[in-house]
Amino acid sequence: MSIVGLALIIALCIPILALVVDSPIGRAIAKRMERLPTPGTRRDDEVTDLKRRLELLEGDVEILQASVTQLREQTEFVQRLMEDTAPRPPLAPGRE
Repeated sequence: MSIVGLALIIALCIPILALVVDSPIGRAIAKRMERLPTPGTRRDDEVTDLKRRLELLEGDVEILQASVTQLREQTEFVQRLMEDTAPRPPLAPGRE
């Protein structure tokens, strides 16, 4: 292969490469490359903080769930008491 042939191939590759880079596929590849974590863009600290916060929220949800269960039981107890204490007929006169 001669130098002229090599120069011709390089000259033809430049417009093809420009078309590929400017196409939607080229843009998608560029966006994906930007998203790849590099040592400068890693967010390990943020992920650790989010995990800690999630664990705290899960604990709070468990506490709230126990409180709701306890309130439900208390409400049922009060409802049963109210049903059991239905109005009684008045006592007959002289039977006080």
